[in-house]
Amino acid sequence: MSVRDRLRIIEETLLSDDWARLTKYKIAWKRRDGGESVGFRQAYDRGNGAVILPYDPARRTVLLTRQFRLPALLNGYDELLIEAAAGLLDEARPEDRIREEAEEELGLRLSNVTQVFDMFMSPGSVTERLFFFIATYTEADRISAGGGLAEEGEDIEVLEMTIGEAMAQVADGRIRDAKTVILLQHAALHLFAD
Repeated sequence: MSVRDRLRIIEETLLSDDWARLTKYKIAWKRRDGGESVGFRQAYDRGNGAVILPYDPARRTVLLTRQFRLPALLNGYDELLIEAAAGLLDEARPEDRIREEAEEELGLRLSNVTQVFDMFMSPGSVTERLFFFIATYTEADRISAGGGLAEEGEDIEVLEMTIGEAMAQVADGRIRDAKTVILLQHAALHLFAD
Protein backbone atom coordinates (compact mmCIF):
# COMPACT_ATOMS: atom_id res chain seq x y z
CA MET A 1 0.00 0.00 0.00
CA SER A 2 1.41 3.39 -0.97
CA VAL A 3 1.71 6.25 1.49
CA ARG A 4 -0.96 8.16 -0.44
CA ASP A 5 -3.34 5.19 -0.09
CA ARG A 6 -2.91 5.30 3.70
CA LEU A 7 -3.80 9.01 4.00
CA ARG A 8 -7.21 10.65 3.89
CA ILE A 9 -7.42 14.45 4.00
CA ILE A 10 -10.57 15.35 5.89
CA GLU A 11 -10.22 19.12 5.89
CA GLU A 12 -7.78 21.68 4.48
CA THR A 13 -7.58 25.26 5.79
CA LEU A 14 -5.32 27.93 4.28
CA LEU A 15 -3.80 29.89 7.17
CA SER A 16 -1.49 32.22 5.21
CA ASP A 17 -0.62 32.86 1.58
CA ASP A 18 1.79 35.78 1.78
CA TRP A 19 5.40 34.91 0.93
CA ALA A 20 4.60 31.19 1.15
CA ARG A 21 1.57 29.00 1.86
CA LEU A 22 0.83 27.74 5.36
CA THR A 23 -1.96 25.17 5.34
CA LYS A 24 -3.59 23.28 8.21
CA TYR A 25 -4.81 19.75 7.47
CA LYS A 26 -7.12 17.46 9.37
CA ILE A 27 -6.02 13.98 8.31
CA ALA A 28 -6.82 10.34 8.88
CA TRP A 29 -3.81 8.01 8.73
CA LYS A 30 -4.11 4.24 8.37
CA ARG A 31 -1.71 2.83 10.94
CA ARG A 32 0.41 -0.30 10.49
CA ASP A 33 -1.87 -2.22 12.88
CA GLY A 34 -4.88 -1.52 10.62
CA GLY A 35 -6.40 1.15 12.86
CA GLU A 36 -6.81 4.79 11.95
CA SER A 37 -5.45 7.90 13.66
CA VAL A 38 -7.08 11.28 13.13
CA GLY A 39 -5.10 14.44 13.80
CA PHE A 40 -3.97 17.84 12.61
CA ARG A 41 -0.81 18.77 10.70
CA GLN A 42 0.45 22.02 9.21
CA ALA A 43 2.55 22.27 6.07
CA TYR A 44 4.62 25.28 5.03
CA ASP A 45 5.09 25.39 1.24
CA ARG A 46 7.66 27.89 -0.03
CA GLY A 47 8.64 25.91 -3.12
CA ASN A 48 11.72 23.85 -3.85
CA GLY A 49 15.26 25.16 -3.80
CA ALA A 50 18.85 24.56 -4.83
CA VAL A 51 22.19 25.02 -3.07
CA ILE A 52 25.76 24.95 -4.39
CA LEU A 53 29.28 24.57 -3.06
CA PRO A 54 31.89 25.88 -5.50
CA TYR A 55 35.35 24.44 -4.80
CA ASP A 56 38.87 24.91 -6.14
CA PRO A 57 40.67 21.55 -5.93
CA ALA A 58 44.11 23.08 -6.64
CA ARG A 59 43.91 25.62 -3.81
CA ARG A 60 41.64 23.41 -1.61
CA THR A 61 39.18 26.27 -1.16
CA VAL A 62 35.40 26.63 -1.07
CA LEU A 63 33.13 29.65 -1.51
CA LEU A 64 30.43 30.41 1.04
CA THR A 65 28.26 33.38 1.97
CA ARG A 66 27.54 35.26 5.18
CA GLN A 67 24.20 37.02 5.64
CA PHE A 68 21.44 38.00 8.05
CA ARG A 69 18.71 35.42 8.68
CA LEU A 70 15.76 36.59 10.79
CA PRO A 71 14.55 33.09 11.82
CA ALA A 72 18.01 32.25 13.20
CA LEU A 73 18.02 35.49 15.21
CA LEU A 74 14.50 34.84 16.49
CA ASN A 75 15.74 31.44 17.71
CA GLY A 76 18.58 32.99 19.72
CA TYR A 77 21.46 32.99 17.21
CA ASP A 78 22.87 36.54 17.28
CA GLU A 79 25.37 36.17 14.41
CA LEU A 80 25.25 36.41 10.65
CA LEU A 81 24.78 32.93 9.19
CA ILE A 82 27.51 31.31 7.06
CA GLU A 83 25.88 29.36 4.25
CA ALA A 84 26.40 27.82 0.85
CA ALA A 85 24.79 29.94 -1.88
CA ALA A 86 21.17 28.91 -2.38
CA GLY A 87 17.82 30.03 -3.68
CA LEU A 88 14.27 29.02 -4.48
CA LEU A 89 13.63 27.50 -7.90
CA ASP A 90 10.67 29.73 -8.81
CA GLU A 91 9.62 27.15 -11.46
CA ALA A 92 13.13 27.02 -13.02
CA ARG A 93 15.11 23.82 -13.46
CA PRO A 94 17.41 23.30 -10.44
CA GLU A 95 20.65 23.45 -12.46
CA ASP A 96 19.58 26.65 -14.23
CA ARG A 97 18.47 28.36 -11.04
CA ILE A 98 21.64 27.48 -9.14
CA ARG A 99 23.77 28.96 -11.93
CA GLU A 100 21.79 32.21 -11.54
CA GLU A 101 22.28 32.13 -7.75
CA ALA A 102 26.04 31.63 -8.19
CA GLU A 103 26.16 34.73 -10.39
CA GLU A 104 23.98 36.85 -8.07
CA GLU A 105 25.41 35.80 -4.70
CA LEU A 106 28.99 34.74 -5.49
CA GLY A 107 29.77 36.65 -8.69
CA LEU A 108 30.73 33.44 -10.52
CA ARG A 109 29.63 32.14 -13.91
CA LEU A 110 29.74 28.37 -13.43
CA SER A 111 29.32 26.04 -16.39
CA ASN A 112 30.12 22.71 -14.76
CA VAL A 113 27.52 22.31 -12.02
CA THR A 114 26.93 18.74 -10.85
CA GLN A 115 23.96 17.62 -8.78
CA VAL A 116 25.11 15.33 -5.98
CA PHE A 117 21.75 14.58 -4.28
CA ASP A 118 18.39 16.03 -3.29
CA MET A 119 16.82 15.97 0.17
CA PHE A 120 13.91 17.12 2.28
CA MET A 121 15.39 19.38 4.97
CA SER A 122 12.53 19.54 7.49
CA PRO A 123 9.82 17.15 6.27
CA GLY A 124 7.82 17.28 9.48
CA SER A 125 6.44 20.68 8.51
CA VAL A 126 8.10 22.09 5.36
CA THR A 127 7.42 20.78 1.84
CA GLU A 128 10.70 22.06 0.33
CA ARG A 129 12.88 19.62 -1.59
CA LEU A 130 16.45 20.92 -1.86
CA PHE A 131 18.75 20.06 -4.78
CA PHE A 132 22.46 19.99 -3.82
CA PHE A 133 25.16 20.94 -6.34
CA ILE A 134 28.94 21.23 -6.50
CA ALA A 135 31.09 22.96 -9.11
CA THR A 136 34.76 23.66 -9.59
CA TYR A 137 35.75 27.31 -9.90
CA THR A 138 38.78 29.45 -10.66
CA GLU A 139 39.26 33.21 -10.72
CA ALA A 140 38.55 33.05 -14.47
CA ASP A 141 34.91 32.29 -13.56
CA ARG A 142 34.51 35.59 -11.66
CA ILE A 143 32.18 38.08 -13.37
CA SER A 144 31.41 40.38 -10.42
CA ALA A 145 31.91 40.82 -6.69
CA GLY A 146 28.63 38.99 -5.98
CA GLY A 147 26.72 40.01 -2.88
CA GLY A 148 23.16 39.34 -4.02
CA LEU A 149 20.53 41.58 -5.54
CA ALA A 150 20.04 44.95 -3.87
CA GLU A 151 16.48 45.18 -5.23
CA GLU A 152 15.67 41.99 -3.28
CA GLY A 153 17.17 43.47 -0.11
CA GLU A 154 20.14 41.10 -0.17
CA ASP A 155 23.36 42.07 1.61
CA ILE A 156 25.59 39.03 1.16
CA GLU A 157 29.28 38.77 2.00
CA VAL A 158 31.28 36.27 -0.09
CA LEU A 159 33.72 34.14 1.91
CA GLU A 160 36.55 32.07 0.50
CA MET A 161 38.24 29.61 2.86
CA THR A 162 40.10 26.34 2.75
CA ILE A 163 38.17 23.15 3.32
CA GLY A 164 40.16 22.75 6.56
CA GLU A 165 39.04 26.17 7.80
CA ALA A 166 35.44 25.42 6.83
CA MET A 167 35.41 22.08 8.65
CA ALA A 168 36.98 23.72 11.72
CA GLN A 169 34.13 26.26 11.68
CA VAL A 170 31.61 23.41 11.51
CA ALA A 171 33.32 21.77 14.50
CA ASP A 172 33.36 24.94 16.63
CA GLY A 173 29.81 26.00 15.73
CA ARG A 174 30.50 29.03 13.54
CA ILE A 175 28.96 27.19 10.57
CA ARG A 176 25.63 25.75 11.69
CA ASP A 177 23.43 25.81 8.60
CA ALA A 178 22.42 22.21 7.81
CA LYS A 179 22.56 22.38 4.01
CA THR A 180 26.03 23.92 4.21
CA VAL A 181 27.31 21.32 6.68
CA ILE A 182 26.00 18.54 4.41
CA LEU A 183 27.83 19.95 1.37
CA LEU A 184 31.03 20.58 3.34
CA GLN A 185 31.01 17.03 4.69
CA HIS A 186 30.46 15.73 1.15
CA ALA A 187 33.40 17.83 -0.04
CA ALA A 188 35.68 16.69 2.79
CA LEU A 189 34.84 13.02 2.16
CA HIS A 190 34.72 12.96 -1.64
CA LEU A 191 36.39 16.04 -3.15
CA PHE A 192 39.29 16.78 -0.81
CA ALA A 193 40.00 13.33 0.65
CA ASP A 194 43.73 12.66 0.69
